[in-house]
Amino acid sequence: MKKIVLLGFILLSLTHCKHVQVNIPADFVETEIPVAFSEDWAILNHSPNDFRVNNVNNELTIEKIKARNNAELQLDQGTLIGESKGEWNGKLIFKSNTKDNKEIEIKKGNIKFLFNFKGKIYFIEALSHLTYTGGAIYELKQDGNQFTYEKRLEFKDSPEAFTVHDDVFLIATHQNFYVVEDFKSKLIFRNTFWSSLYPNSLTVFDNEHVIMGIRGGIVKLNLIDKDMTFYKYTE
Repeated sequence: MKKIVLLGFILLSLTHCKHVQVNIPADFVETEIPVAFSEDWAILNHSPNDFRVNNVNNELTIEKIKARNNAELQLDQGTLIGESKGEWNGKLIFKSNTKDNKEIEIKKGNIKFLFNFKGKIYFIEALSHLTYTGGAIYELKQDGNQFTYEKRLEFKDSPEAFTVHDDVFLIATHQNFYVVEDFKSKLIFRNTFWSSLYPNSLTVFDNEHVIMGIRGGIVKLNLIDKDMTFYKYTE
């Protein structure tokens, strides 16, 4: 029964949207989607360019990035900082804004995202290294300078790009794409070509125009028809 309710909510949220036009910059050319690990895919994998996407006043902006920044979230008493260092591991810390500037380690792990949602704090941990790929969403609970956390949803693939749209989480993992509502996930795209092309950002115009930044280009995802379009960067 719960699965039926979840599916109904997702379909309702995906179909109730107004059509928009997203202008793709001229140096991103619509290109046939390469087969994962093919020669065309390898060219993308070795590209020096990773692209971050954003929606600024209903216009698509794209920028080249060199590395991910630490995740940060401001609290009244200080700052949460999430570090992600791949196989070298990272950590979630709280840095107090008191005079002693005390630093508290909350959890070891690669922390990709920190965010508020419906009055609660959450973080997403992720790791893809060698044969392992996985991650999870945690709820963080605070009592003064004391922190505990609870795992709310686990993934068998590393979450790489994340955004919230209409109270629904959109998550691109190492090679899949999920819609998450009420901490129940629905797989939208499975075993995609962007495996090892390092998704880094998602931005939403409507549910037919979800744009993702990856290495070597950008991808437009249509969550209603469940199809995708790849735009390769041409220098």
